[in-house]
Amino acid sequence: MGLTKTEIFTNEQNHLAVLLKAMAHPARIAILQQIINANACICGDLSSELGLAQPTISQHLKELKNAGLIKGTIDGASVCYCIDPANWSELKEQLTLFLNSAELNNNCC
Repeated sequence: MGLTKTEIFTNEQNHLAVLLKAMAHPARIAILQQIINANACICGDLSSELGLAQPTISQHLKELKNAGLIKGTIDGASVCYCIDPANWSELKEQLTLFLNSAELNNNCC
């Protein structure tokens, strides 16, 4: 397997890619939606709400935490987590800049 040449990209490009990669799974989107809808830290089991096994949810939470999208304690059955406001705000800003940078042309291809 080849290595990704992250050094040829800007820090912003690399960071946005890490955040989006962490979100690039429907279970992780569902977990983030649960946390956002709760509008508070969640301490407890999401398996009944999501229909996934607790170990699966824990793995997805770990990926989201490693990317910095959520913060809190994730240790086996004992979990408490919430959206990381600073990183969430940065993601929102970077994604908005990226999406708004395109001037779409209806006459293309």
